Amino acid sequence: MFVSSLDSLALSADDVHHLGRVLRLRAGESVTASDGAGSWRPCLWSSASGDTGALEATGEVVSEDRPSPALTVAFAPTKGDRPEWVVQKLAELGVDAIVPLQTDRSVVKWSGDRAGRQVERLRVVAREAAMQSRRVWLPVVHLVTTLASLDDVALAEFDGDSPVLSRPVLAIGPEGGWSEAELGAGRPTVDLGPTVLRSETAAVTAGAILCALRAGLVHPT
Repeated sequence: MFVSSLDSLALSADDVHHLGRVLRLRAGESVTASDGAGSWRPCLWSSASGDTGALEATGEVVSEDRPSPALTVAFAPTKGDRPEWVVQKLAELGVDAIVPLQTDRSVVKWSGDRAGRQVERLRVVAREAAMQSRRVWLPVVHLVTTLASLDDVALAEFDGDSPVLSRPVLAIGPEGGWSEAELGAGRPTVDLGPTVLRSETAAVTAGAILCALRAGLVHPT
């Protein structure tokens, strides 16, 4: 559970509902509270009913270093609820920053107030997924941006180089692929495998590979 302060352990009404009604915790059950910036402490859920409750600290605050390098996956949103699914899975995997991307061939156009609403929804999804996966560093969901605004970004593309941690910012194109201008701008390319992947599948694949490399679960050839 993410809280703004590990001293006060204040919960929002939505958090109380989640713990009491969705998870159906009983009084005295263990909960880990985190500030989303690497610190956490063990707590107990104190509840008189599913509609009211609070956290009581049972241990000291513990701090963990941020995993290094920080990993970023940028992706061009597709139609429907697929962007939420992408953000959910990237947050579960351990990606540090998630960037909705506007590309030359993007079908979905997020701009103005709609872009703000969509990003706010994605941030809620990321927070919920990070809680479910017991992360202590809350992933950042950035505002919609373009490739030109990303530093040292590599593009997912057939016949590119193998994924490596020295290229921790990886961008996934739209369903129609990258434009000639985007591919011709001199950015490095990274290959995610021999098969054609949907945009949302490619984004999650990129996150899984980068996180596995950082955790030492796989090693570059």
